[in-house]
Parts: sequence; structure tokens; C-alpha cells
Amino acid sequence: MQKNKRKIIFEIITIYPEAFESYLNQAILKKALGLGIIQVKIHNLRDYALDNHRSVDDSPYGGGPGMLMKIEPIFKCLKKILKKKDSKTKVIVFTPRGKTYNQKMARDFSKLERIIMICGRFEGIDERVIKYLADMNVSIGNYVLAGGEIPALALIESVSRLLPGVLGEQDSLKEESFTLGEDDLEYPQYTRPEKFVMEKGKRSLNVPKVLLSGDHAKIKEYRLKQAKKR
Repeated sequence: MQKNKRKIIFEIITIYPEAFESYLNQAILKKALGLGIIQVKIHNLRDYALDNHRSVDDSPYGGGPGMLMKIEPIFKCLKKILKKKDSKTKVIVFTPRGKTYNQKMARDFSKLERIIMICGRFEGIDERVIKYLADMNVSIGNYVLAGGEIPALALIESVSRLLPGVLGEQDSLKEESFTLGEDDLEYPQYTRPEKFVMEKGKRSLNVPKVLLSGDHAKIKEYRLKQAKKR
């Protein structure tokens, strides 16, 4: 049997690592893992929390419902697992306003060697993660899910099935890309800390001052302007 030369490592950052166990042990993903064509590494984000309560979320600056995932644990996790970054590695964050996932993107991803996926939860993720830590924002459709775990599984399966040796010959035909409408508009959101420095001596990534002003009219105006810009 000819040894498969192509292999992709999928790395998942999540607060629900157990959500992946069952599905990864089924059907074509089980086969791909067994053949060594893919490898899946799951990282529990709570292991990178900065407090004893292992909290990874906080309330948004400027007010608003729900909680946001903090930048610090995500950065700490990425720093540990992403010691070397090259053109064959992509960091992806799942967000409703991201680029709509389709078959062309799956084919592009199948040429990579490593895909790191950040699975959001709660009301969203601190904008600095989306803007500065991720290479790409991805949406799997115009609907609402509780988190990024299902999108991560969808990406893993859609990419894995394109790799030689995973599917039978008759199933290896090219598929048409899905075409979806535009994503819902969403303004950027931030949570603590107010100032964040990725590395010592580097510039500080700060929360926009208007969100700290307490002026609800100005905050609303800012958010509307940002949403329209997108």
C-alpha cells in the first residue's frame, strides 16, 4: 500500500473538548485518523485561564448582553501551540460575520499542513482576537449557533474528505461551491483588559475610548457606524 504523503494537523481551541470525541470516532474521520492522513489536537481553553476559577469570559465594555471570551487565555494558548508559523499554517476564528465557508475554501484549506481553529462561545469573542490573532474569520452560514464547535467539525470533515485516501474513487469528484447571502452586520466588541500587549516592547492593543466613556448615545452611534462600515 502506497504511503500517503499529504497530512493535515487540525488544532482546536475550545471550552468543550469532550464535544468532539464521539464525532471524530465515526465514519470517514475515524478512517482518516486511523490512516494517519489527519491528526486532531484539542486544547481546553480553560487550562490557559489566569485565575483559580478558570474563567475565560468577561462582560463587554460599553455595556450589552452576555459575556465575551477574553483575549488573554486565547493568546496564551496560541503562544504555546504556535511556536512556528509559516505559509502552510492558518489560524481561523469562527464568527457570523466571517467569510462564508464554501467548497473552494475547503479545497484551499486541504493544501495546508496545519489549521488552528478558535471556537467561540457566549455572546462572542473580544475583537482583538478576531482582528490580530486570527488569519481568517469564517462563517458556515447565516444562522446562529451556540459556539464554534460544530463549524470546526464541519471544516475538519469537509477538508479531510478531499485528501487522497480518505474517500473511495467515486466519491472523489469535485463538488460545487455553496452560495449564500451576505452575513448579518455586527459591530466590534471588547472586554477586559482595557490595554493588552502581545509581547514585551510591542505596541499596546487598546479598547476604543468611546466604549469607556459611559456616554450611551456616543457608544450607540459608534456601533452603528462600525456595523455599516462592515
